[in-house]
Amino acid sequence: MIYLDYQATTPLAPEAFDAMLPWLRDQHANPHSAHAAGRKAKAVVEVARSRIAEHFGDDGDIAFTSGATEALNWAIKGTQGSIVTLATEHAAVLDTVEAERARGRTVTILPVGTDGLVDLGVAEAAIGPGTGLVAAMLVNNEIGVVQPIAELAEIAHRAGALMLCDAVQGFGRVSIPSSCDLVALSAHKVYGPKGIGALWIRKGVTLAALLHGGAQEAAGRSGTLSPALCAGFGEAARLLQTEEYPDALKVDCLWTLATERLGPEWHINGSTEQRYHGNLNIRRDGLDVARLMSDLRDIAFSAGSACASGSGRSSHVLRAIGRSEAQARSSIRLGFGRYTTEAELAEAIDRIVAAADAQRIAGGIAA
Repeated sequence: MIYLDYQATTPLAPEAFDAMLPWLRDQHANPHSAHAAGRKAKAVVEVARSRIAEHFGDDGDIAFTSGATEALNWAIKGTQGSIVTLATEHAAVLDTVEAERARGRTVTILPVGTDGLVDLGVAEAAIGPGTGLVAAMLVNNEIGVVQPIAELAEIAHRAGALMLCDAVQGFGRVSIPSSCDLVALSAHKVYGPKGIGALWIRKGVTLAALLHGGAQEAAGRSGTLSPALCAGFGEAARLLQTEEYPDALKVDCLWTLATERLGPEWHINGSTEQRYHGNLNIRRDGLDVARLMSDLRDIAFSAGSACASGSGRSSHVLRAIGRSEAQARSSIRLGFGRYTTEAELAEAIDRIVAAADAQRIAGGIAA
């Protein structure tokens, strides 16, 4: 299997697995217990917390969550005032703000251009008195474009609003502006385990609790933490620092390989300049994506967000950047990273192109 779906999830780093294993196999204490075994488990949790916090300044705190979906829900539901967000956000944001709209909060969803980027002039006109929260994704999960988060945060702060950054796809890959007030993270997008995420909360920012029942996390999140998951996340975060340059260099090389190997019939969705190179979202007019995926079952790639798979809907992100329904349905996403080899990617690209060519030939014969 050639795995090219890094935006859906990344492989678990061997080092993260090794950090987790003792807490899965040999030790089972509750990190919130006061006895010696509990304190030992607590120490593992705090080491992991500090490793994630090293990616941020010392003016905030890390609160562990079950994943980025919970972190985003908490950040949105825990604030007050009107909400401004973008049309290309993840469903964890868009569905949550719609739920808040149903509860009476005012919600403004800003459009993006054909490059996938928000117009800062439009944003400034929409963010004003009464705005409580601006929410935007650093790196889009479907098309990889990098939003101007620092500029959005500046606009938000001038209006007295908080800035929430969904950094799930950008953590450790694209610099997170220090002006953010809330930052959502997910371990399994950065070579850590599934089932754990975090919310970085700037000091002085308080959120209403999303989960009640113990407030084990200082910021007010309730629930027993898993030392194993925390240890895996912490080790993955440590590796993001030590492997930052090699990872970036490799991704750039893979991007160049892929884009040079594709023919002129393939078009990149979203900005080609302001984007993360580990996400290649491409379309070919007339492509039958379902047939392509069936023909290439030993290559794992995506027709869109894994969270929307099976919905029957075309990508809301591609529609938001002006792609027609047919264009959205003839697009695929290739995601690669630390463990992708050049040989694997070259083989996958060649086979995808050949399968797409075969579709065109077959269509011509049928016609």
